[in-house]
Formats: sequence, structure tokens, C-alpha cells
Amino acid sequence: MNYLDVILPLPLEGMFTYSVPEEMVGKLKPYMRVKAPFGITKTHTALAVRLHEDKPNGDYEIKNIISVIDDEPVLLPEQFRLWQWISDYYMSPLGDIMQAALPHGMKKEGVFRPKTEVYIRLADECQNERSIRNAIDLLHRSPKQQEVLNTYLELSGWSEMKPDKLVTREELINVSHCNTTHVKALVDKGILRPYDVEVGRLNCDIVTQPENIKPLSDAQQKAFDDIKAAGKIPVLFHGVTSSGKTEVYIHLIQEAIDRGEQVLYLLPEIALTVQIMYRLQCVFGSKLGIYHSRYSDAERVEIWQKQLSDKPYDVILGARSAVFLPYKRLGLVIIDEEHETSFKQQDPSPRYHARSVAMMMAHWMSARVVLGTATPSVESYYNAQGGKYKLVELKTRYRDLQLPHIEVVNVKDLRHRKIMRGMLSPMLKKAVAGALSRGEQAIIFHNRRGFSPVIECRQCGWSPKCPNCDVSLTYHKTSTALTCHYCGHTMTMPAECPDCKNKDLRDRGAGTEKIEEMLIDELREEGNGELLHIARMDLDTTRTRNAYERIIAEFSSRKKNLLIGTQMVTKGLDFGGVSVVGILSADTMLNQPDFRAYEYAFSMMTQVAGRAGRQGRRGQVILQTSRPELPVIQQIVDNNYASFFHSILEERRVFHYPPFTRLVYVYLKHRDDNTVNTAAIELGSRLRYVFRERVLGPDRPAVARVKQLHIRKIVLKLETALPVMQTRQQIRQCTMAMMQDERYKSLMVSYDVDPM
Repeated sequence: MNYLDVILPLPLEGMFTYSVPEEMVGKLKPYMRVKAPFGITKTHTALAVRLHEDKPNGDYEIKNIISVIDDEPVLLPEQFRLWQWISDYYMSPLGDIMQAALPHGMKKEGVFRPKTEVYIRLADECQNERSIRNAIDLLHRSPKQQEVLNTYLELSGWSEMKPDKLVTREELINVSHCNTTHVKALVDKGILRPYDVEVGRLNCDIVTQPENIKPLSDAQQKAFDDIKAAGKIPVLFHGVTSSGKTEVYIHLIQEAIDRGEQVLYLLPEIALTVQIMYRLQCVFGSKLGIYHSRYSDAERVEIWQKQLSDKPYDVILGARSAVFLPYKRLGLVIIDEEHETSFKQQDPSPRYHARSVAMMMAHWMSARVVLGTATPSVESYYNAQGGKYKLVELKTRYRDLQLPHIEVVNVKDLRHRKIMRGMLSPMLKKAVAGALSRGEQAIIFHNRRGFSPVIECRQCGWSPKCPNCDVSLTYHKTSTALTCHYCGHTMTMPAECPDCKNKDLRDRGAGTEKIEEMLIDELREEGNGELLHIARMDLDTTRTRNAYERIIAEFSSRKKNLLIGTQMVTKGLDFGGVSVVGILSADTMLNQPDFRAYEYAFSMMTQVAGRAGRQGRRGQVILQTSRPELPVIQQIVDNNYASFFHSILEERRVFHYPPFTRLVYVYLKHRDDNTVNTAAIELGSRLRYVFRERVLGPDRPAVARVKQLHIRKIVLKLETALPVMQTRQQIRQCTMAMMQDERYKSLMVSYDVDPM
């Protein structure tokens, strides 16, 4: 009898063994997909791993696999080795790795069909200027529908009588802040018409043009030579903002292609791939593949299959999920903005860090690694100082442009003297107004989305809370809804307080949505309203696939001259017209209850400051804070990373934080607070028996209930000298011993290794 060990795409430990009917044995190879039964009625697309004749121990029925899906393996042996390493290091079941790694279309049963996307156009009878005017007049009593139609005309180019841009239904809904009901009403009235377009086609016709590679400056050439001289030692490429790191990457990529190697170019944010994609396509054409979660299932499956073919992409540009693609001849890995926390997967499991995974893969495949950043992570810079990485620096901006001038505004003092009201200091308003009047652009950075984080009754103090989580609901004015940013629960904004019936409900604090409204009002007061064309970039405005491209294109082409955004605007975007950057609330970042708070704040503020003055005149940055005396503020002003690093390193050494230790967070979740509390105390005792003073907790995290599950957290600080896999095994053993108790059968335990 032949047996097959498979991985099921379920959060279950280990592999599962099935018997193989005789007629299927000849068809099977490791890493093919098979259809396998599970439970009484369910079936799953499983991944075959090992075909053998060893009957499993135990007295239970061994089920047959139902069918073999593939003719050839869909995974390379090197990929499966990486899956195993991720599973062991990050303490995640192999089923979770499979779920994260394979495109969703490859986990479905049956033949995969590319998805279609709904586009919108004008109905045939409205394809002229007179009909459009009549339609707008017809909608005078339906302002929301009228707004949708006007938005369509602007997006498609009809407002300029040049209808040349296709508009998706999602984009129309996103930009006009409407819903499908409003679009359907216009369809029913014969004004708009939906149609389906198949998506997921690969860019196979773009011409490769290596002649577009620009020559390097002397400073760039030295950095390029130093990176090459490092050989297989990982390189930390520390270059100030706008120093031209991307051009050095392009030269390194071309050399790798000339050697017949593949390149993986990782970026932390999908938004960043938009600008970099155009630069790389101008050189590498159809040799470049793009891979991230906003692409359709069809496209991701097609890219996966192309990577397994005889003619894979030479260069893959993507976000963290790109580490899971098949690479047959990987020779170079570039991890740009290596300091970014977005490289770390948070929820669900596996909670892997794409930087660490990519470096492990590169090590096994003898590929070069370049970690690029203007603000290195403390761990990476420590490794470079200790000789584990080679440090290559680029200290001047391209074409010797000056770094922006940063001015610190003491908002506490301004408010005390009643000079400042709201979120914008007089200096910032004057600087923004001046930039707009000169035909330049400005960026306002505020790391909180929505309109207001807290709504409060002025009379009794009532504030709306999420029924599922221990957090306040955030008010989103455009949707007139209160939303939980943890579980997604929404409710309509009440007209009055449900406790005391008072109608005076006030919003406290501000998100990007409110900042946008305030800027419009305050700049209009100063007579600059007609110059203002605002774009907002946050999670609310970038939910659709092409929203990033639209916002970036509009700002790059200067159709918009003021960009308001969260941390999305801090990460490597290149806008030549930006002369002013405003940082609204440095204190929000500095006051986070996290040992990395100052590191994140230094990184984000330095990065967003670097968006100013990238071409032409020197940029101006207005940094608003209530604590200008903090050393980190002066280090940001001076762009003095070395000083910041040495001050923060000493704190980490004293309090036993990375890079001097490795952290593992253990989370316990249960619907009953007493049960999770008892379990956490027991697990903490078991872990403390093995690891002694290295165990902290259990404690309630800052948000101690999410999606109706009560949470406890245990922290382990493990010295870097301790054997990694042995400590993981000991933690698992303590957990398994505790889970034998019948009281904890529905308890959920998860691990976050190297948390961010």
C-alpha cells in the first residue's frame, strides 16, 4: 500500500497521511496538489509532500486521496525548505504557511478562471455633450447621484471632452464616496452602463531598454563598487533621502541579469511599487513582474506559473508576499526601506518578517543581499557595526541637493499663548500657502486616519465603544459611520446621546479626514482656497486596486498640490514639486507604549521630511511638537542617525531588548475572561520554570479584548546565544502540557516571534 503525507491549508500542526489508489501512484510527484477528504463531508486542495509505504501508527481509518490536480509540481524543493524554516522559526503550522504562500486561486478545487472586474461607461444615448448636460440637470434633486456622475466625467476625461480613461466601478465608488445603490440608480435611469473586463493579464509586450540606465555619479559609483566588493556578505546600504539609491539598484539588477540570475526587489508598501514599477519598466520592460496582494487572483496565479516555466521573470518587484514565489536562479535580493515594519506580517499567522525570510532564502541560494534605507533599523545597523553586514554609505543627495531645513514648532507654547487653534500652527499654514501660491506642492503627515478617534457627549461624557473590542469607535464623516479599526464593526453616528438624550456630541482628536476639512477651511480664510487641490492617502482612500496609482499619478502630474496622509506618504515616494512638508503631531508617535517608539518616530519623521526639496529649491519641513527639548527631536533636525543609534542602543542594552535579546510574545485568547486569565497564569508558571527571569507577565495588552475574545500576553526575552530551535521546542512543550487540561480545549494560543 502506498501512502502520501500532505499539507492541508488549515491552522493545524504537522502533516496528514492518506492512502493512494494504485492508479494514481504513477501520476504523483512531491509538491503536486491533490484533492483530499477531511472530516465527514469536507474536501481540501492539499499539497503532496512525501510518497511512501510506511503505514501510520494508530487504529483509525486512513482515507484515500480523491484525485491528483496537477501534471507537474507547483512548488520547488527550495521553497518547501523555506516553508519548513518559517514554520519552525516563527512557530506557525505548515498549513498556515501554505495558506499565506499560495495564491488563493491555487487553493481552489477545479479549473481556475480569471476574475472579471466591473467597469462603468456612459450609456449609448448619453455619449454627447448635450445629453450629459441634460442628465446633470435631471439629477438636481439627487445630489449624491449628481456627484457620482460628475466624478465619472472627471475620472474618464469627459469633463475635458477627452474620454480616454477607463473607470472601474470600485474606483468610482471610492472617489465619489458613494455606494453601489447610487451607481445602480444611474444605471436604472439609463445614464451609466456597467460592463465586465477580464483582469489579470501579464505585461508581456513592454520593450526592454537597457540604454535607459542612467550613468552613476561619483558617489553612487563608489557605493556600487563597494556593494560589489562585499561579495556574498549582506550589505546595509545607508543612503540619505534622495541620494539615488534606486539608480544603484538598477545597475546591480542589470549586472545580475547579465550573469543569468534572477532578482527579487522587495518593497514594504504596495503604494511604493507604483512609482518604482515605471522606473524599472523603462529599463527592463517585460523582464519585470509585479506581485502583491492587490493584484487579482488570475494575475497572481499566472505569475506563479510563469515563475515555474522555462521563461520566468528576471526581476520580481513586490511586497512581502513576493518572497513565496518560485525562484530557480536567484542571484540578488534587494530589500528597500529595510527598516519598515510593514515587512512584518501581523495577523493572521504566519507572523513572518519578509526581510528575515528573504535573507534566509538568499543564503541558501548563494544570492547577494542589499538592505537599503535612509533610516536603518537598530538591529541592522548593529549587525553592520559588528561586521555581520557590510556598511555602505551614501551621504549626499543626488546632484548635491541640500537636505530640507527642519523647523521645530512648540505647539504647547503657541496654545498657551492662544496663538494657535486647531491642528495647524501659523508657521505651517503660511508655509503651505506660500508653496501653493508659487505653484509648488506640500505634504501633510498625520499618522491617524478617519475624522475623529473619539466622540463624546458634552453633558454626561458618554462615548461610543465597540461591542466586540475594548476600543472607542472612530468617526468617519464621509460615510457618517462609527467604525472599529480592530474588528470592522460599524454603526451609524447617533443624533443624540443614548444615555442622557443630549444632542451636543463633540468629536475629540483628529484623523486625516478631519485634517483635510480643517485645511480647506483655514486656507480659504486666508484667501488661498482657490489654489487648493487636495488628495488624501490613507487606508480609507486606497482600498481599491488602482487607488494608489490614481492618487500618486494625480499628485505627480500636479493635478493635486496638497497631499495629506498617514505613514503611507513617508515611504520612498518621489515627488519633484514638493517644497513643504508638515508633521502635525510628533508627540503621538513618541508617546506610544512601545520600546521601539522613538525608533519608529525617528524613522517616519526623517523619511517624510525627505519628501521635500528633491528637485530644485531647498525643502522646508515644519515639525510640530509639545516637547521640542527631547534629544530625538534635535537628532531628526540634524539628520544625525549615528547619534540617535548610540543613545537608543544603550537603553536597549540596559533593559535587555533587541538587538541584545530575541523577543517572543505568547498570546492567549478565549471568550471567557476568567478562563484565559487562569490559563495565562498557568502557562506563565510553566514557562518561568524553564526560562526563569526571562519570562514577563502574563499581562493584559493595551487592547485586552478583540472580536469578543479576551487576551493575555506573556513576553519572553531570550539571549541571542540561546539555541533558537531548542527554545521554540521548549515553549511548545510548555503550551502542550497546559492544553491537556479540559478547561482549555477552546483556548487559542499564538506566538509572535521577533514582534514589531
